[in-house]
Amino acid sequence: MSLSDTIRNTFVPIHQEGYLFIAGFFVASLLLGWLWAPLFWLGMVLTIWCVYFYRDPRRITPLDDNLVISSADGKVSSVGMSIPPAELDLGTDPMLRICVFMNVFSVHINRAPVRGKITTIMHRPGKFLNAELDKASTENERNSLLLDSTHGTVAVVQIAGLVARRIVCWSKAGDDLSTGERFGLIRFGSRVDIYLPKGFAARVAVGQTAVAGETVLAVYDEAANAPTVRIS
Repeated sequence: MSLSDTIRNTFVPIHQEGYLFIAGFFVASLLLGWLWAPLFWLGMVLTIWCVYFYRDPRRITPLDDNLVISSADGKVSSVGMSIPPAELDLGTDPMLRICVFMNVFSVHINRAPVRGKITTIMHRPGKFLNAELDKASTENERNSLLLDSTHGTVAVVQIAGLVARRIVCWSKAGDDLSTGERFGLIRFGSRVDIYLPKGFAARVAVGQTAVAGETVLAVYDEAANAPTVRIS
């Protein structure tokens, strides 16, 4: 490994969305330290955590229109058929839904699961329930993207949680996204749901760790079955 690769792997890039928050945590640390010295070190721990939270590592993304790649880092919390939220206007038939839950230590940059054009982006106010609960899909505040992909409409839903109170989406309707391309983030823990049209079969199971931009969540194959798993 070259020196440049070592530096890149050691000092992970920070997304620009985090600069203001990192600066705010640092200034707060100085003020707290002025009041009482030990508080400065507590503030610095939180500042370092903020830097860690906004990290934006490089990812190696498989480029295949038959694959669905994870939009988020975290734990696969649900895999199965589910009726999509009404505002997506995708009908009332159940679709394959794969959910990835992000905790406060996960990378929070969200990436496109497939290649396609954004036809619709919609934000819906809601509650801030625990994002691991199934009802969070329809009751929590969320931001949804509909992607016109090779195999039909794919929906990506950013869902706020107990701690996350700010969903960021810098893409806009009409944008063409490549698989694995960054489109937004959620501050400070939450979940992303992906709804897939007929023909896709899951390639992950509940409890698996997913890596945004790298982990294959599903494959387009009408004859495929969901995988069996072993815990070891």
